[in-house]
Amino acid sequence: MKFTLSWLSEHLDTTATLAQIAEALTDLGLEVEEIVDPAAKLGSFTLARIEDAQQHPDADRLRVCRVMTDEGEKQIVCGAPNARAGITVVLAKPGDYVPGIDTTLGVGKIRGVESHGMMASERELELSEEHDGIIELPSGEVGQRFVDWLAQNAPEKIDPMIHIKITPNRPDALGVRGIARDLAARGLGTLKPAPEARIEGAFPCPIGVTIAPEVAAKAPFFAGRVVRGVTNGPSPEWLQKRLRAIGLRPINALVDITNFFTFDLNRPLHVFDAAKVTGNLTLRAARAGEELVALDDKTYALPEGAVVICDDHGPESIAGIMGGAASGASETTTDVFIEAAWFDPIATATTGRALKINSDARYRFERGIDPAFTLLGLELATRMVLDLCGGEASEVVTAGALPDTGRAYRLDPTRTSRLVGMDIPEDTQRRTLEALGFRLEGDMAHVPSWRPDVLGEADLVEEIARIASLTRLQGKPLPRPRAGVPQPVLTPLQQREKAARRMAASLGYNECVTYSFIDHKAATLFGGGSDAVRVENPISSEMTHLRPDLLPGLLAAAARNQARGFADLALFELGPVFSGGEPGEQSLRLSGLLVGQIAPRDPFGSRRKVDLYDAKADAEAVLATIGAPAKAQINRKLDGWWHPGRSGNIALGPNVLATFGEVHPRILREMDVKGPAVAFTIHLAAIPFPKTRTPTRPALELSGFQAVERDFAFVTAPEVEALTLVNAALGADKALIRQVSVFDQFTGLEGGAKSIGLTVRMQAADKTLTDAEIEAVAAKVVEKVQKATGATLRG
Repeated sequence: MKFTLSWLSEHLDTTATLAQIAEALTDLGLEVEEIVDPAAKLGSFTLARIEDAQQHPDADRLRVCRVMTDEGEKQIVCGAPNARAGITVVLAKPGDYVPGIDTTLGVGKIRGVESHGMMASERELELSEEHDGIIELPSGEVGQRFVDWLAQNAPEKIDPMIHIKITPNRPDALGVRGIARDLAARGLGTLKPAPEARIEGAFPCPIGVTIAPEVAAKAPFFAGRVVRGVTNGPSPEWLQKRLRAIGLRPINALVDITNFFTFDLNRPLHVFDAAKVTGNLTLRAARAGEELVALDDKTYALPEGAVVICDDHGPESIAGIMGGAASGASETTTDVFIEAAWFDPIATATTGRALKINSDARYRFERGIDPAFTLLGLELATRMVLDLCGGEASEVVTAGALPDTGRAYRLDPTRTSRLVGMDIPEDTQRRTLEALGFRLEGDMAHVPSWRPDVLGEADLVEEIARIASLTRLQGKPLPRPRAGVPQPVLTPLQQREKAARRMAASLGYNECVTYSFIDHKAATLFGGGSDAVRVENPISSEMTHLRPDLLPGLLAAAARNQARGFADLALFELGPVFSGGEPGEQSLRLSGLLVGQIAPRDPFGSRRKVDLYDAKADAEAVLATIGAPAKAQINRKLDGWWHPGRSGNIALGPNVLATFGEVHPRILREMDVKGPAVAFTIHLAAIPFPKTRTPTRPALELSGFQAVERDFAFVTAPEVEALTLVNAALGADKALIRQVSVFDQFTGLEGGAKSIGLTVRMQAADKTLTDAEIEAVAAKVVEKVQKATGATLRG
């Protein structure tokens, strides 16, 4: 939306500066996109007087002038034919930038004669295209600023143009008066009285109007009148300047009047050459195959069902969008039919998009213009046509009825503070709404017909806050529910989730975020796929069921990466899995997946395939981070997607904390993943929370006395697990034994037995252990292991 400052002053009595108006507009929600201020580039030019003008000694068309300036007399060479003694001119001094020639002046020589500046023409100052001679002013003093002279004598030449951005919910701001209303409500002036007109018809309108029933909902009201005996020539200079200032090309008086009302009062109109209209005008739906040559001289195939204005011969205008060229007003027009109607915004937008026509009328109709202003706008336009073009007006003809936009909402003054956070007095709130055109009856605010965007009590608050300025809002901390240090925001499970995610990332895994929906085949592979977790309206055939495990998503991501040349992968995901569709049948897990090799190729042979011990070590690291007990059992009560001989559960009795191991080769084939692939899954909620919760960690306990290590080699049956031996050794003396680890395993002994080597680390907290005490602990270790596993000490 573009307008000039002088145009705004036709509706707003204000003393505010251009900068104040621009700042207020943006603050009101009418964001200023651009300001074109001609005075800004004319500030350095001053008035001067030519004292004498003599012929240049070496050029017939040049004169050497003595010019009186505010800096004394200067010599200037000028080629203008009207350069002569005694006239007042506009002076550009050395160092001044002349916009019309894009040049910064300096002292120069022209045909051997020095010239200290130049006397400018209107085109050189970008005031007009006039370049036949230099500017001659009828008044003014030497040294007076040119912009000050223009402000007093020709203010239209330095009239600033303001371009604002209008949001779709503010159609009222698509007219200069709507903008003036907002500024007046802000306090930047007084809104002038609305224009009024009432033209009595001198004769019955010879052109009737009707609305076909099939378009009554899309075009509920149609009005117009004939003005005969008009003279349609160029519009007055003031109107042409006003249109040019906002980028519109003046055409003729009748067309310029309709463009003026479109931007001045947001009332799109159309004028038909009455002599070119056959019969009456009807609003009806376009029929298949109908075409129209519009005012832009393009031929449009009309969409079937679009609202068109037709005479007895066919379509003459696309309703609310663009008129037809055949019946358009020209300089030969003597009788004109002025049309004013109200069209449905959705129907107008639909037709405009189908035809790809962007016009000022469509832009306004599809956002919603003021229906109550339809007839008054017709009267005002008639008044201007009579004033500028002469003629005689007929009576107004109408069809249909205007839509009822009446509605009212309760104004609750206290709600403004609750919703916006600003304390605005009740009388100020009421004055604000009244200034914006709302009618108040008690606590009910009746919405003006030009505000289709106000649809509730909250919108009243928004209008009050907008005018009051949201820049008045001050940031305030929310009140604490209780005094003192605030309680933690995260729950213990959320804190555990955060720690687990960070630990997995620090181990080198890349986090994945996959969909909670997978296809039926993948869900079945991982123990799911039942109707209880089937999605009723899946977004695709690959997202039909809730996932029973995190591994399907990770394996699918691994397959995609392998197909693109990335063979070595470390991926993890933390998220929910679903055992059913009811509340409580959801759990939180973290799964990690290792595929390919554990290290890049190097000269030291570091590269090897991933194995189950990599997955076990990473699972234990995450478990330790989130506070799982250090001592746990390993069992092999595994789900079907784990390798039966190379996987295990880390458990506390029947409570499974985590699962680690190789993914079953059958699963890898089905998921198109090239092995080896190992994984781990941690059940975050299954890990016991500490019984005592303190904000700090317990003190670190260290011993300053020497630790002692002893190695033991036990011969045991092949089915006995090393962990059983480790746990038995740890229980031999819980006070002195700090750590037990496996350092060797040898198989192939007589009878299929195997040898397992353990290192036992012993350390006392208060003394150095003696040989006797060490031997006593060693004997307990042998006894405990023998009792728990039947193993014997290897000789």
